Amino acid sequence: MAHPQVVIGVDSSTQSTKALAVDATTGRVLGEGRAPHRVDSRRGQESDPQQWWDALNTAVAATGWADRAQALAIGGQQHGLVTLDAAGHPVRPALLWNDVRSAPQAAELVREFGADWWAAELGSVPGASFTAAKWAWLRDNEPAHADRTAAVRLPHDYLTERLTGHAVTDRGDASGTGWWTPDGPHPAVLERIGLDPALLPAVAPAGTAAGRARPGGPLRPGTPIATGTGDNMAAALGLGLTAGTPVLSLGTSGTVYTVAHTRPADPTGTVAGFADALDGWLPLACTLNCTLAVDRIATLLGRDRADVEPGGTAVLLPYLDGERTPALPHASGLLHGLRHDTTAGQLLQAAYDGAAYSLLAALGDVLAVDSPDCGPDCGPDCGPDRGPDRAPDRAPDRAPAQGPDPAQPLLLIGGGAQGRAWQDTVRRLSGRPVQLPAARELVALGAAAQAAALLTGEPADAVARRWGTADGPVLPALERDDAALERIATTISQTAALQGGGAQQ
Repeated sequence: MAHPQVVIGVDSSTQSTKALAVDATTGRVLGEGRAPHRVDSRRGQESDPQQWWDALNTAVAATGWADRAQALAIGGQQHGLVTLDAAGHPVRPALLWNDVRSAPQAAELVREFGADWWAAELGSVPGASFTAAKWAWLRDNEPAHADRTAAVRLPHDYLTERLTGHAVTDRGDASGTGWWTPDGPHPAVLERIGLDPALLPAVAPAGTAAGRARPGGPLRPGTPIATGTGDNMAAALGLGLTAGTPVLSLGTSGTVYTVAHTRPADPTGTVAGFADALDGWLPLACTLNCTLAVDRIATLLGRDRADVEPGGTAVLLPYLDGERTPALPHASGLLHGLRHDTTAGQLLQAAYDGAAYSLLAALGDVLAVDSPDCGPDCGPDCGPDRGPDRAPDRAPDRAPAQGPDPAQPLLLIGGGAQGRAWQDTVRRLSGRPVQLPAARELVALGAAAQAAALLTGEPADAVARRWGTADGPVLPALERDDAALERIATTISQTAALQGGGAQQ
């Protein structure tokens, strides 16, 4: 009996590293491994990159296939700033994507160049999450560390370089830095933030290898290593995502995205103009507070996370870590509309609603990227970027449009996707059916598809479609709860000043 071709896909996330050994022909998962990470939250959100390497070694070995795998790729958390000295050692702990200390630097970058310039030149308006803002923060606050830095990497770049010895990244993850363009790093941005382009890795074409495994890592020396990508791009590959199919991911952060043929250019900053890991684009909106924030509210209320109750007028905005959508980096959680008859279960449901709302408010913008303008009869469900319903200063404090095809299911993924309370909340606030892909660990699966593509010559998304990773049950739509949507929109609008800034413009 012939042995299967086995590849390993890695998901190096904020909290842990997960590794899957996958049959490259069938997509069957043959082995799994996991190792935790520690996040230091005393000053911001930081991690020692060395622990990512240690966790990678542990997780890959735990799959049971490290000595037989024929290729590997890494999907990693986006945006993180890894600074290395001349010997390749971290200068300081990495600044993670959800570290918002660089919010003043991001705001200054937007003021100096203008939001329209950023959208046109880079495809995204930078926020505190973006690596460019984090480097500017380092320059302003820790200049000695910046001066010692001989290499700037993203988390997945750092791990790939540890495996291969080659400084290589991909267009998908690089597009979240705030300096990447299809033609190379933008010279005006690098000059403004004081970053020497020689410190950056090369961007390898999709489908190519970053190099081969060196001795001292978890794999046999000589094993091909694909370029890898950012976690959202890897999840899109893991789903075999096609253009226009909407995805809502419920994890530590929440994201809504699709694959597009057109580069996004949203001057409001709601939609980030990311590239995908192939030759297309990945318009994406992201919130900082999702499943962990709701779980924290459940703990404070002394209830199980699924113990929600309908009804009530309360609005709970669980902005426990500040917020990215809407752009309120210094915000905190807010409870409004409390009554004598409000129950704890209703408060918990309000936390779910508040966490899901901003993602769904951005859905129409995400789906409109590839859509031409409608004519003068465009209706309110056609998408907020099209027709007369589009306000020039639209922000996520307006009730969500459903997008061009409200009957198309949302692909619901991430840790929260299997929770009934999350499923019902998304269906009730979106008015859409929801599809639940049966495949788990989609970031690691997407990385495995990249690794398999090195062996087969296929595009990585075609590998995942052949594996059937997006297949799963479809839950029917619920009637959209417009009253709840309007309550949340009004609360965000009226409390923006109290939360430390206006809604994202």
